[in-house]
Amino acid sequence: MGCAISGLAAKAEFGERNTDVAAAVSPSGDQIIMIKESWKVIKDDIAKVGIIMFVRLFETHPECKDVFFLFRDVEDLERLRTSRELRAHGLRVMSFIEKSVARLEQLDRLEALALELGKSHYHYNAPPKYYSYVGAEFICAVQPILKERWTAELEEAWKAMFQYVTSLMRQGYQEESRRQHLLTLSPKERPEKSNTAL
Repeated sequence: MGCAISGLAAKAEFGERNTDVAAAVSPSGDQIIMIKESWKVIKDDIAKVGIIMFVRLFETHPECKDVFFLFRDVEDLERLRTSRELRAHGLRVMSFIEKSVARLEQLDRLEALALELGKSHYHYNAPPKYYSYVGAEFICAVQPILKERWTAELEEAWKAMFQYVTSLMRQGYQEESRRQHLLTLSPKERPEKSNTAL
C-alpha cells in the first residue's frame, strides 16, 4: 500500500477528533491556495484517483464494503478496479471534492453542501465513522500524481479540508437521524415546542 496515512494511521489523523462542527476549523487562506493549486493537477486524473481511493479504502477497511451493496461480495480487487459502478461512484465523490475546493472561500455554500451530503448519507445507511477514511485514502491516492509538489504543508492543508468537511457531514447525518427519529414518535411523544411569543 505504501502510504503512511493509510490503515490505522487514518483513524488517528482523521478520526472522530472533531465530533462537533463548532470545533472544526476551516483551512487557512494559505492552505486554501495550496489546495486549489494542487487541485489543478489532480483534476486531470479524477477518474483514476476515484478508483484508487475506493480500492484502497476496501483494502484497508474491508468493513466499508458493507455500505456499498454493489461491492459487498466482491473479493477480487482487479474486478473492482475495472468496475463501471465503482468508477461512477468514485467520480461522484471526486465531483463533491471538486465542489468543496471551489467553495473554500464561500464557507456558507460549502457548509450547506456538506450538511446536505451528510443528511443523504443517513438514507444510504453510511454512518459517519467511514467519512474520515475517504479523506485519508484520497491523500494517499494523490501523492503519486503530485510527485515533487507534495509537501508536508500540502498534506496538512488537505487534512484540514477533509476534517472540516467530514465534521459538517457528521452534523448533517446527526440532524437527519434526529429528524427521522422525531417522525417515528407519536404526537404525544414528540417534544413540545415552547411558545416564545410574549
